[in-house]
Order: sequence, then C-alpha cells, then structure tokens
Amino acid sequence: MSDAHASYVLGLADDALIYAQRLGEWLTRAPQIEEDLALGNIGLDLLGQARALLTRVGELEGEGRDEDDLAYLRDEREFRNVHLVEQPRGDFGQEMARLLWFASYQHELYAALLTSSDEVVAGVAAKALKEVDYHRDHAGHWVVRLGDGTPESHERMQAGLEAVLPYLAELFDDDEASLRAAEAGVGVLPSTLHDAVVAHVSVVVAEATLDLPDDSRWRSRGGREGVHSQPMGYLLAELQHIHRSHPGASW
Repeated sequence: MSDAHASYVLGLADDALIYAQRLGEWLTRAPQIEEDLALGNIGLDLLGQARALLTRVGELEGEGRDEDDLAYLRDEREFRNVHLVEQPRGDFGQEMARLLWFASYQHELYAALLTSSDEVVAGVAAKALKEVDYHRDHAGHWVVRLGDGTPESHERMQAGLEAVLPYLAELFDDDEASLRAAEAGVGVLPSTLHDAVVAHVSVVVAEATLDLPDDSRWRSRGGREGVHSQPMGYLLAELQHIHRSHPGASW
C-alpha cells in the first residue's frame, strides 16, 4: 500500500505545484493590479499545499528525498498531475474557467479528505479547504462578471469554458493509486466528486448567462501515469532551471 499511498499524495501535490507555476505567469499580465495580487496569492496557496504534500511523499517513500528534490529533480514522466493544470496560459476568461473548475474540484476533494486515515493529508486538507473556498468564489465572481457583461466579454468567457472542456474528465478518473488509497481510507475516489463539482459550476455558469458546453469529442488522459502534453516539458524547464544549474546551492 505504501507505493500507492505515496503515488496518490504525489498526484495531489503535483496538481497544486504545476498550477501554482502557471498562475505565477499572470503577475504583471492580469487585467488590473488587484488581480495580479489575487492570482499571485492563489498561486502561493497552491504552492503551500504542494510543499506540505511533497514533504509527506518524501516521508512515505523513505528514500531521503525532500520537497525540493521532488519538485526540481524529477523528470516529466515522473510527475502525476492532470493535464488541465499544465496547459499554457490563455486569455483571462480561459484562466477563470480553468480556476473555477479546478478550485471546485479541490473544494470537494479536500472536504472528503478531512477524514483521511493519513493525519498529515487530513491536516493539509483542513487548511487548504479554507483557501480553495476563496479560490472558487474568486473565479466564480469573475465568470459571472464576464459572462453577464459586454457582448465581447460574454463571447470570450464562453470560449474559455469551451477551451478547458477537453481536460475536465481526467479530474474524475479513478486511477490505480486512487482506487487503492480509497480502499485504505487514505484517499477518495475522484469519480465520487463529479456530481457535486458539476452542480456548483453549473450554478455559476447559469448566473453568468453562459452555457455549460457538452462533452468534448476528445479528452485528455494519462497524467496520473506520467503521460503529459507538450507544454509540460517547457513548464518544467522554466521551473527547474535554476535548481539544476546550481545543484546543492543554498541561500
């Protein structure tokens, strides 16, 4: 069980780590300075989640790796995040669509993990649940503001929802690690989160006078097994460059 336990927690950590990196790209690029700060703070929340979970993975592995080793010294095929979080930065409407879906997913996930038999995971979930409640609310406000705004903002917000659609089903796939972690009481089956997540997003989309897109004809898969899309390699090159260029360096 220890391998599945570590793999399950690693997937949660990598989701947070990779999306934190993507959100950091919005600094100086958001539509207003307050949003620069908001997205930066959301990214820092996710980075904090990733650090705690990666530390736990290192403990479960028992191979002497710490959070930095796991963040900076793994290759692409060793990462277990879903494809949604690694996709390139689009326009602001697309980012709010991605954040709404991901934060809604994390909200249900962490609520379920409050009773995890892994006390560290349960503790991370208790703290993170308060954070992602804000992330979800923040994205929801923007989706409504853009969807129920001008004709152009409405069109672009609808396009944002459609752009993230192919990457959503993967959030709810029950991979081998999640199946075994759920059986042991450590984790939760992603499929059990689907209905609550869709229900919340649907309410926001309706208030925004937008349409929830139908199922995509193509969908992503394989992230939990280390199979990633082309942008992932470029993201990791930027994320890991300094650490790999100066191994062993410290402040």
